[in-house]
Amino acid sequence: MFEPRKFIEDLFPTRHAKEVREQIVEAGLKPPEMLTLMITAECNQHCGHCLLGCTSSQAVQPVPKQVLMKLIEEFSGLGGRRLVLTGGEALTHPHWFEILHTTLTHFSYREVCLQTNATLLKADIVSALASLPENKLSLQISLDGASAEIHDSVRGKGSFDATMKGLRLLSRYGLCRQTRIAFTEMRHNFHELPRLLELVDSLGIASLVSNTLVKGGRAAQTDRMALPLPEQYRELIALYHRDPRFRRLYGQYANIAAIEWYKGQHISASDNCTCIQNLFISADGSIYPCTMMHNPHYAIQNAHNQPLETLIAHALCLWGELPALSRLRQTEIERCTGCPGQAHCTGGCLGRAFAAYGELMREEDRCSLRRAVYGICMKKQETGRYEK
Repeated sequence: MFEPRKFIEDLFPTRHAKEVREQIVEAGLKPPEMLTLMITAECNQHCGHCLLGCTSSQAVQPVPKQVLMKLIEEFSGLGGRRLVLTGGEALTHPHWFEILHTTLTHFSYREVCLQTNATLLKADIVSALASLPENKLSLQISLDGASAEIHDSVRGKGSFDATMKGLRLLSRYGLCRQTRIAFTEMRHNFHELPRLLELVDSLGIASLVSNTLVKGGRAAQTDRMALPLPEQYRELIALYHRDPRFRRLYGQYANIAAIEWYKGQHISASDNCTCIQNLFISADGSIYPCTMMHNPHYAIQNAHNQPLETLIAHALCLWGELPALSRLRQTEIERCTGCPGQAHCTGGCLGRAFAAYGELMREEDRCSLRRAVYGICMKKQETGRYEK
């Protein structure tokens, strides 16, 4: 039976968590609130846009259960409030349910999110999920289209039907209100967002979140995976204005960058970079300062075998430079000068810039998309009304 702290204290002389949190603040950073923990690099799909290049190869070994429980315990001790269990495909880990159950019942996380493509969900699995504490558990299901043709072009033939079967099982067992759909915006699937919103509504799913494709990892190896075009963002905003039903469903369920930028452009953001608030630990035990910043220079190794508190404390001299670099972007990047959205964008995301271009001080890969939205906002400010 799992006993919190005991096995860690037997293995490691851990640093006092309060002291480490104080050091984090002294370094000019905010203490980590969320950890995305990769429990395996194995995946039963071969997605064309996978940033991490996960594979179904039998050579891939899952992270040992005891190691994962060590990290989950340590992050809770640091004051972490949200935990994301991911892969690869998390459900390929032989002990995923035990890990999830233990985390929900032994620790004070406010939310524990299981990320999955839902294709491996069966009735007995979903029934077991329904028995877990519903006030903490959330599920994030990847769905990259509202049709088999579009979704399968990214994730493989039969993927859409398998995911939909999983979603219907979640609905049958009353779990849809704890479920959100995660959609990756790409040029070939962006037009499906309105249909996907209708699908979310029909299934009773809690929410739809979208993230724009990062042209890195496997996506960098093919021309089939491309970012949406500026005109696609403009058309979505036009739809938001002209279609009351879409606007109502969006307000009820969705968070999509194009519309959120449009709605919030007038709000100045003093610091867009969350730095180490959203830590990421890969399946090989590398700690990255956030889920987007997969830069080897900022990676800290050996999280599987060393105390998390100690490693983070040692990393602060390195990670402490990230806020200043983020602030420099809006003055040092040429395209930021004179941009109408400069105060809102603040130079964009360091991690996305590195993932797309291998450089921290390049413009964000969504720069043209942001400018398209900010151009619409400028017209509205000048005329007092929306103009496409």
